[in-house]
Amino acid sequence: MDTGMFQAADGYDRLIGRFLPSLAPAFADFAGVETGSALDVGCGPGGLTRELARRLGAGSVSAIDPSPPFVEACRERVPGAEVVEGVAEALPFADGAFDSALSSLVVGFMSDAQQGVREMARVTRGGGVVALCFWDHARMQGIARFWRAAQRALGVSPADDGLLGLREGELAALLEGAGLVDVRSSEIIATARYDGLDDLWAGYTAGIGPIGQYVRTLGDEELDAVRSAVRDDLEAPDGPFTLPAVAWAARGAVPA
Repeated sequence: MDTGMFQAADGYDRLIGRFLPSLAPAFADFAGVETGSALDVGCGPGGLTRELARRLGAGSVSAIDPSPPFVEACRERVPGAEVVEGVAEALPFADGAFDSALSSLVVGFMSDAQQGVREMARVTRGGGVVALCFWDHARMQGIARFWRAAQRALGVSPADDGLLGLREGELAALLEGAGLVDVRSSEIIATARYDGLDDLWAGYTAGIGPIGQYVRTLGDEELDAVRSAVRDDLEAPDGPFTLPAVAWAARGAVPA
């Protein structure tokens, strides 16, 4: 296995991926994925792709991500699925190629989310489903606790407050803007278990997302201050604990 692939996938697993065993099945249920073919847009190392393959068979699942290490990891973890490198804004698939297209925890990081959703609608057949989910960061405790600690320790505001999809109604607006009909919204609750503070902190220092980018700017004393603030925010930092997370979700149908 490529070292870069392992490091990227392991870092993602530590910060975000540990929520996928509960998030992915709930999101696939919400999207109504039971039969047919499906596309996972922004697949990362394959948390949702694996769930889609479990339901539909790997041969009925395609996935795409702009990160080469994540593409490699997804191929390794979901053998038999078609996994390609590319961006949501220019999907390399034919019109109406899939029965459903899903994007989990991605729209806030697209360069043009509306175009990305239009592309998801284009490659989904008439009557098929396009579904999105994205964290409500205020209620995603794995992320929110870090920024609360950084605020207390260093006076820093969250670096991801401006991401599209964090607020109620934004995902539904994207689907409606792409011409989808029968748009519905919901919330999904996910959980992740940690062995203790060290396990939680390892996700923050893994170099993933806005937290990873911010951590790389800190010196040792600043890191120690934030870590201490994270510890103070935990009820049982020296033992196992579980953190909840809430994601916004929306789905719509491609006009027949």
